[in-house]
Amino acid sequence: MRTVKLTEENRKDILKNLLKRSTSNYGEYEDTVRKILEDVKERGDEALFEYTKKFDRFDLNASNIRVTEEEIKEAYSLVDDEYIKVMKDAAENIREFHEKQVRNTWIDTKPDGSIIGQRFIPIEKAGTYVPGGKAAYPSSVLMNIIPAKVAGVSRIIAVTPPNSEGKVNPGTLVAADIAGADEIYKVGGAQAVAALAYGTDSVPKVDKITGPGNIFVALAKKAVYGNVGIDSLAGPSEILVLADETANPRYVAADLLSQAEHDEMASAILITTSEKLAKEVSNEVEEFTKKLEREKIIRASLDNFGYILLADDLEQGIETVNAIAPEHLEIITKDPFATMTKIRNAGAMFLGEYSSEPLGDYFAGPNHIIPTNGTARFFSPVGVDDFVKRSSIIAFSKEGLEKVHKEVELFAEKEGLTAHANSVRVRFE
Repeated sequence: MRTVKLTEENRKDILKNLLKRSTSNYGEYEDTVRKILEDVKERGDEALFEYTKKFDRFDLNASNIRVTEEEIKEAYSLVDDEYIKVMKDAAENIREFHEKQVRNTWIDTKPDGSIIGQRFIPIEKAGTYVPGGKAAYPSSVLMNIIPAKVAGVSRIIAVTPPNSEGKVNPGTLVAADIAGADEIYKVGGAQAVAALAYGTDSVPKVDKITGPGNIFVALAKKAVYGNVGIDSLAGPSEILVLADETANPRYVAADLLSQAEHDEMASAILITTSEKLAKEVSNEVEEFTKKLEREKIIRASLDNFGYILLADDLEQGIETVNAIAPEHLEIITKDPFATMTKIRNAGAMFLGEYSSEPLGDYFAGPNHIIPTNGTARFFSPVGVDDFVKRSSIIAFSKEGLEKVHKEVELFAEKEGLTAHANSVRVRFE
């Protein structure tokens, strides 16, 4: 990994390089995605089946698009019992974590009898996208579906691309069944997003689409936002480790590589105040990489978006973390909890040398569908809030309105909205 002395100037250059991975920088694909969306919106199933034949080489039709109970039973027979148990244990941790996010409707009654409040209502239909390209991710199934289930969504629809034989990864199907998916459809890519956003004869239209995918999926979600809700615009995976001289270089190197192996666009960054640690981590990264199965992908990731940044002090490192706003942030310092209090922008934070990032990917409970590419400045991980809406409640008594009607009328008149003022005034004529 390249080692760079951290300065204000090269921090800007690094940020610029990382932002190249943003969905905003893939304009050459937008026209392709737009055409797919419009085609599925116009022709429905017919277009959906054609694109699946073209991209996934499977002859999809109305009779085989939905995963059957028999296919789910078959999936259980193909997944070993130990893996099923691990998925169930992880699901329980995820469920317990997200249950703590549930918010309750509240009502505030004033002495004059006026009532204001807020009601939380789950969305009716949620669409969850599950990737199935270079790797299948049953963990993403759990992370998508369980928060929706906890929120009280009445109909949860999962979509995931099939292989050329029309099969879905058995681990994905088992995870979907454990999580509580109501329906699973064998369709992926931008065409799946279009089907969820607009609806077809086979795939129901949903209210919100969550879940990560490739650049075509991300651009499709961006394009349909407004017609349906989305969680965020997911980009390539990334990890940033903030460490001082107390960190174990072997642990740091292993954690960096855990994200670099995702794909060639993934980012792995170490910010440290220790030159000694920087050298040791660089050596460990090289040794690990030689032995790992996805060596080619890892090397491409590190060559393009991997850095070891030497900071003058921890404050400079923290400032850089907040500027990058990483998806995954590991803090391995003398007092990681104290350091954490200074972090404003990060999707998920892992504190201490035994809080390895894959804990969050699979088992700890917090959601692993996390904002990427700097969007942790304004987006949050997927959670229960993604699947509920808030409705305000206003119920004034005559006495309550009488106290404030002149102020309301004045405000409306100052804005030139005399009909607004009149709708209050008539009640006291």
